[in-house]
Amino acid sequence: MKKLTTQNPENRFGLIVLDMAGTTVADGGLVEQAFSAAAERLGVEPGSADHAEKLDYVRATMGESKISVFRHLFGDEDRAQQANTAFEEAYGELVDAGRIAPIPGAREAIERLKGEDRTVVLSTGFARTTQDAILAALGWQDLVALTLCPADAGGRGRPYPDMVLAAFLRTGAVDGVQQTVVAGDTSYDMLGGVRSGAGLVVGVLTGAHDKDQLTRHGATHVLGSVAELPDLIARAEA
Repeated sequence: MKKLTTQNPENRFGLIVLDMAGTTVADGGLVEQAFSAAAERLGVEPGSADHAEKLDYVRATMGESKISVFRHLFGDEDRAQQANTAFEEAYGELVDAGRIAPIPGAREAIERLKGEDRTVVLSTGFARTTQDAILAALGWQDLVALTLCPADAGGRGRPYPDMVLAAFLRTGAVDGVQQTVVAGDTSYDMLGGVRSGAGLVVGVLTGAHDKDQLTRHGATHVLGSVAELPDLIARAEA
């Protein structure tokens, strides 16, 4: 398989796998808004106890594959697929309306990492159509070597390590998984990073979960934002 980057053995951490919403992309709570629209379409009354309970679950499982979340919430596969389709449509409409933006300093951090001959991969719990819409809205279609959604890694999203391991296998950027850095804003990002064997599992405080949640689920470091990641990697290598 052709490698997507030239391997540089001098870089201890040569593969960087970054989450999108909440980590490199600021969406201002659009996940919750899109969920509410989807739930209402399936008969969940806004403001009801059922809605509140389901929304709490969505918040707790931020970072997980969205279809997995809907399978848990709605039980049977047909309703889960209906909810997922409605969610993707609602989220896409919000993206098209200009409701997302890069986390300040995220693009610059990615470009610096690439300039240091590291391979950067963007991963998400969204479906491919939504991921592509976000990339297009930000003008990031060609920013990184590879983008991954759960379907690209066999269908399992976080907290499984599959997307990180898919990045490792598909890029050939490093010799071992311990040379990988995983960064994200949720406890599921941290679990996925730990389970993959990544050498650095970095939480950021620009998204869903706080420092305590990130640390409890395996973060080796917690940063204010992904903009601080290149300096952290440089210190770790030194």
